[in-house]
Amino acid sequence: MIKILKIYFSRMKASDSSPKRKPLTDIGWSALGAFISLYCISVFNEWLGTSSVDSFFLIGSFGASAILIYGAPHLDFSQPRNFVGGHLIATCIGVLVYQYLPFNLLLLSAIAVSLSLVGMHLTCTMHPPGGATALIAIIGSDKIHELGFYLILSPILSVSLVMLFIALVVNNLSSNPERHYPRYWI
Repeated sequence: MIKILKIYFSRMKASDSSPKRKPLTDIGWSALGAFISLYCISVFNEWLGTSSVDSFFLIGSFGASAILIYGAPHLDFSQPRNFVGGHLIATCIGVLVYQYLPFNLLLLSAIAVSLSLVGMHLTCTMHPPGGATALIAIIGSDKIHELGFYLILSPILSVSLVMLFIALVVNNLSSNPERHYPRYWI
């Protein structure tokens, strides 16, 4: 048993050193993209008349997406297929779970996130903030619940497309080829 534990804990040893800080220009482009996106989301949510609680949830989920698509545009999680697809799959699953399963919110939340993870794996659209998006369909206000499957189109798809457009513009303004976006579409 001790040998098994030693082997297990030996897997937790670091195999590499921490990466260096990104150049200040990359940090600036990342910040600019995140700022423009989140400001646009806020204005869009205000225009839709989204409640402050729902807006807070949406901005939280898409704020995490902004970190990925602007701060690490080269990652698979950040690519358009993953970014848009992950949010759409997670929203669809969240709505389905909320509407068709008769459990309490705690159980529905766990089911929605875990099924979203499975759905994103199966469709190769893994985008970690999608887990939060699935939760929005579960813990959102009555207004969010009344939207049902329209939640997928607005605000989720529309906000995703706005952010994607901004990511295409901002990330490609940089002269650093590692920031050029996307690496792939599908």
